[in-house]
Amino acid sequence: MQARHSNSRYSLIGYILLIALAGFFITRTLLLVAAFPEADLSIIAFLKVYLLGLIYDLAFYSYALIPVTLYLLLIPERIWKTRLNRGFVQLAIFATIYGLGFIVAAELLFWDEFSVRFNFISVDYLVYRREVTDNIRESYPLPLYLSAIFVVSLFVYWLVADRIKAVLDVRETFQQRALYAGGILLLPVLSFLLVNQDLRELSNNSYQNELASNGPYQFIAAFRNNELDYYKFYQTLPDSKAASLLQKEISQGAAVAPSFDIRRHIDNPGSERHLNVFLVMVESLSADYLGAFGNTEHLMPNLDRLAGQSMLFTNLYATGTRTTRGLEAVTLSIPPTPGRSIVKRVGHETNLWSIGNVLKQKGYDVEFIYGGRGYFENMNAFFAGNGYGIIDQSSTPDSEMGFTNAWGMADDDLYAQAIKAADSAYRADKPFFFHLMTTTNHRPYTYPDGRIDIPSGSGRPGAVKYTDWAIGEMLAKARQKPWFKDTLFVIVADHTSGSAGKVALPVRQYHIPMLIYSPEHITAQKVDTLSSQIDVAPTLLALLNMDYDSAFFGKDILTMQPEDERALIGNYQKLGLYADNRLSILSPKRRMTRQVNPDASAPVETTLVAPDADIERDIAYYQGASYIFSQHLNAWEPPAVTQ
Repeated sequence: MQARHSNSRYSLIGYILLIALAGFFITRTLLLVAAFPEADLSIIAFLKVYLLGLIYDLAFYSYALIPVTLYLLLIPERIWKTRLNRGFVQLAIFATIYGLGFIVAAELLFWDEFSVRFNFISVDYLVYRREVTDNIRESYPLPLYLSAIFVVSLFVYWLVADRIKAVLDVRETFQQRALYAGGILLLPVLSFLLVNQDLRELSNNSYQNELASNGPYQFIAAFRNNELDYYKFYQTLPDSKAASLLQKEISQGAAVAPSFDIRRHIDNPGSERHLNVFLVMVESLSADYLGAFGNTEHLMPNLDRLAGQSMLFTNLYATGTRTTRGLEAVTLSIPPTPGRSIVKRVGHETNLWSIGNVLKQKGYDVEFIYGGRGYFENMNAFFAGNGYGIIDQSSTPDSEMGFTNAWGMADDDLYAQAIKAADSAYRADKPFFFHLMTTTNHRPYTYPDGRIDIPSGSGRPGAVKYTDWAIGEMLAKARQKPWFKDTLFVIVADHTSGSAGKVALPVRQYHIPMLIYSPEHITAQKVDTLSSQIDVAPTLLALLNMDYDSAFFGKDILTMQPEDERALIGNYQKLGLYADNRLSILSPKRRMTRQVNPDASAPVETTLVAPDADIERDIAYYQGASYIFSQHLNAWEPPAVTQ
């Protein structure tokens, strides 16, 4: 009788728990090595990271074991000892071990790419299976990795195989199982009540916070929190005060209503110039790739040469770290509201005040031209619903694409499609506004052979150099076209190539270049004004001398006064305003922080207990953006046609 009760079915949970905790410990340790020395771990910080990490590991495991606990409880004795059940349990345990090994490998690769644990990015990528799986397949030796995980999983299973067989021979009454199950099921309840995202904010060092997290736990949390209600989670001001501050920020001399309704009429001096606009948004184009910003590797000779012939914006900042944030900012001229980008808010992402709608109303041929498949990240729906026609990989004949990878056609094929569309617009006697989005400067970093002297797929430097080569070729072909002399070529990044830093919003990782090139119409010069991606649309419309109705948050960079200068940067939760060498940050739980000299390699962040003038300015932008978007105050309303 004693032998019958010396063990329990629930011993299986203990064995897997030990394996899981070992896997999580190994993952955290390897990530710590990868983050050294940026993590700045003292002995106390080291202990905090591992202790808090253990709490998150246990919290995730407590949720994961709910179905296992119920299975062990509800399977009757007569079925428990059958050959079918024994085989199922053994296979399930091996699959669990293999799954844990897969998670360890996935976390290491994800960290190598983004320097964070699983987050919104991993959730978003899971939705677009084709692009992501193709990217992984083309970027990594997947069969080798999966085989290695399989071999390690076999070894780990062998270590516990005898104990599993012993448990499968156990006889246990339902009452005995219920006692174990009741105690175990208390754990997810406690985790739900006591463990949340706030615990991971143990330090101002973002690496420490990431190391203390648990990747699968973060993944599930990202599913639950893909949109955040500003008024519920962030510091607010009375709407009247926030609206007044926002009006002061965005007016730039225009008349505005005494509310959050920022719709107004913009009068730009001079006669309207219906010049073409060829706006190229380059994937991951960090400012520090260009010689104009100190780069000495000569990876971008065409852009380096072009910088001296263009209007070069030297102090421009991206609003976020994802392509959809850059598209949102340039197209809608709106700050990055918390949660996912507006581009991806299905059902709320269309019929908005966009530069496309403004120029379409002016008679322009307006197109979004993307190297990949535009269903990715909901881009086609967003642009089609905001005044744009669509040209993407799906609409391009295979015969016109010489090279493709996981993300789409090569940049030179993309530019060929754009030039083809420009020729068509010119023949129709229509000015055009084309917003291009490239894909090459992205893992797996592959491109057509024979273009540059760095082999395809060898890493980021080759992709950067090919990106530059393709821009040079595009401009060389465009110069032969009759529409070239009346075209503004705008080259700007969607975001930089990396977003990691010791603090949550590392300012230097948001610094991007913008060049506006048009020998007939633009004088070569440097513009050092601190500005944001949300200012791109108003600046372009000002260069065209366009009068227009606006619901944009941005301003014409070229007429900004020193007190107007600011950059708006954020991630999915933190919302920053950078001005006067200070970064004011709003975070969930109504937290307010400040970085002084934020462009330093390790800026110090302090917590504020009450809003000061900088924080109030920060609040005005983000509270206003959230209110205006939620109340549809930036819905597109074309001006009435006067007879």
